[in-house]
Amino acid sequence: MSKFRSTKPNRAALKNRVDAAQVKSSKRAKPKVPQVKEEEPAELSSYHFFSDATELRLFRSHLLSWYDQSKRELPWRTLAVTEKDVNIRTYGVWVSEVMLQQTQVATVVEYYNKWMKRWPSVQKLAEASLEEVNQMWAGLGYYSRGRRLHEGAKKVVTELGGEMPRSAEALLKQLPGVGRYTAGAIGSIALGQVTGAVDGNVIRVLCRVRVIGADSTSPPVTEALWKMADTLVDPERPGDFNQALMELGATVCTPKNPLCAQCPVQSHCHAYKKVILQQEKDVKRLRSKLDPKQNSAVPDIENCLIGSCNLCLSEGWDGELGVQNYPRKPVKKAPRVERTLTCVLQRQSDQGNVEYLLTQRPSKGLLAGMWELPSMLLEEGISERKHRSLLSAEVQRILGTSADEESFQYLGEVVHIFSHIHQTYVVYSASVRVPADAEREPKTCWLTDSALQEAAVSTGVKKVSTKTNNRRRRRGGLIHVHLSWVNSSDEDYVTNSVINW
Repeated sequence: MSKFRSTKPNRAALKNRVDAAQVKSSKRAKPKVPQVKEEEPAELSSYHFFSDATELRLFRSHLLSWYDQSKRELPWRTLAVTEKDVNIRTYGVWVSEVMLQQTQVATVVEYYNKWMKRWPSVQKLAEASLEEVNQMWAGLGYYSRGRRLHEGAKKVVTELGGEMPRSAEALLKQLPGVGRYTAGAIGSIALGQVTGAVDGNVIRVLCRVRVIGADSTSPPVTEALWKMADTLVDPERPGDFNQALMELGATVCTPKNPLCAQCPVQSHCHAYKKVILQQEKDVKRLRSKLDPKQNSAVPDIENCLIGSCNLCLSEGWDGELGVQNYPRKPVKKAPRVERTLTCVLQRQSDQGNVEYLLTQRPSKGLLAGMWELPSMLLEEGISERKHRSLLSAEVQRILGTSADEESFQYLGEVVHIFSHIHQTYVVYSASVRVPADAEREPKTCWLTDSALQEAAVSTGVKKVSTKTNNRRRRRGGLIHVHLSWVNSSDEDYVTNSVINW
């Protein structure tokens, strides 16, 4: 009978092998495991948050008391508290919030009143044409906002049975162009939902009261601010509270020269406390130099207790900036530079009026669907003679009739500074004789100056046409005109325009 060896391991032998392996491995260098830094803090330091219930209650009380006494009377605020129809109330607040994006309140009021008078309900807006919406929006800037409002209104009517969404979550999901802030603002103001709303003004206030100095656009800071806003919002008056925070940022806690002495939540502001303590330290140091016997001790400025906090200032406190150390933002990317060849082409109508040729921009992109003077992008180093040749060819393409190159008169340049484009319009003018019934490109029209001022055109087009009229009347010399106008917009944001002609 053959003998089989047992497959059971010998315990003593196994132990010896394990011990030997451990000794051998201990002699080898242990591989280093890379430390992965968490993108978001596991917990927020109380220094950057509101953890005390008493302080939270006082913060709400102080802010709302100030708001009740100091708030600006605005049409959308009146509608929010007086309109009984929740559908109209939600629609009205929605319109105001979209208009207020990147646009000053003083500018919005007139546009809002005209809009609500013409389209008092979401159903009325849905019935309008995009051309009518663009015409109403002209001059307000960020023209895609009006287009999205129109798209949203049509969706509410065709897909949602004419009923506006009833929560911030539904607004965010169902309406085009509605982001997290807009949904929170509408939900709290129009629907009474207890939810935060974080816009630029709120970011500034919260970053200062809780000294959040990291990049305010980074995901960790964004989430920390939203968490704080949701915690702070008053459960009894969520809409008023959110509007109070925005009002505070717009009128008191401003980007530059903030009115800290008038701030209703000054006692809760860590940034302000840092300023005062720093001033006390400076005074103590000065006194100690004058009189060494004086005690120069000053309480330390309170700091975050988390060693590697990604909400604190990364570059240190700048005493000259004070509370303006907060918030910190990344350096903006320089706008790209463009030059555009533009022609003010005019004719005399059968009634004897001067009319201007306009063409419609594509339905997508910059100034989508708006009307403009015939234009084209220019390459560097092109001569005036080439300019005239290009314009003559463009007129031929649009109107089917040729224009003598020498008839194009150089008027000057208009500098248009968009948020992302530094654009210079190189402006020429010419007069043509075109019968009223002549064939032309489909997306073109002739408008008198008065009609042009009411059409869906950008502010730049209106200014160029106005100055062209002035020159035509004067008929003399070169005119240097310095213009400054601001349309808070991404698509038509002009901070400084210079026309030389």
